Amino acid sequence: MTVIEPVRRDIEHPDQIKKNSASLRFWHWANTIVISGSLITVLINSTITNTRQVSSLIKDQVQKSGVSLTDAQARAGAHALSDKVWDIHVYFGYCLAGLLLFRLLLEFFQVADQKFIRKLKSAYTQYNVIKKNREIALHELTVKIIYSIFYVLLIIQVITGLCLAFEDIAFLKPYRHSIKNLHGFCMYLFLAFIVVHLAGVFLAERKDSQGIVSDMINGGKEEI
Repeated sequence: MTVIEPVRRDIEHPDQIKKNSASLRFWHWANTIVISGSLITVLINSTITNTRQVSSLIKDQVQKSGVSLTDAQARAGAHALSDKVWDIHVYFGYCLAGLLLFRLLLEFFQVADQKFIRKLKSAYTQYNVIKKNREIALHELTVKIIYSIFYVLLIIQVITGLCLAFEDIAFLKPYRHSIKNLHGFCMYLFLAFIVVHLAGVFLAERKDSQGIVSDMINGGKEEI
């Protein structure tokens, strides 16, 4: 069993399918949309609205109409276009911050057996204490640790993103460059997690956890 595959069955009750509350499912899919949108804006600004390429395009097109344009003016126009895309990126960041707050609050109000912390502790207990079905328990623990890393990355991304969005605050200015580098580095880790997560879900659907995607839509209904 590949360690990155999420498990559909409850580790404590193997005869039962894991349940997903409506709130958790909403957070999951909303988070997917917001993170995807945020990454798309980064992709657009690094390709389509790349300042160097766009400034050259603007200058060429304007000159074709018989109007003279300096390199500085062309770059200013390109920067303005890039800034518009970054504004959208910032809005996605605010949404991500709101969803993170929602997820943290949800952890307190979730049904006990659906709390992430409880599931993580349960996987650890099953593997390290009870030592029952250790292969399955190790698999579940590994998946939960990967998800834990994702949550840590999410918190770092939100905090650094908010620091960049409010960079005019005096005490943040000296750290802007370091914060920006950390924010960018964590983005690549995010991409790595997405690849691992999608690969795991794909493998799980092809093996013994078929229906794991639909469980995140319908809540984890038992087969009839």
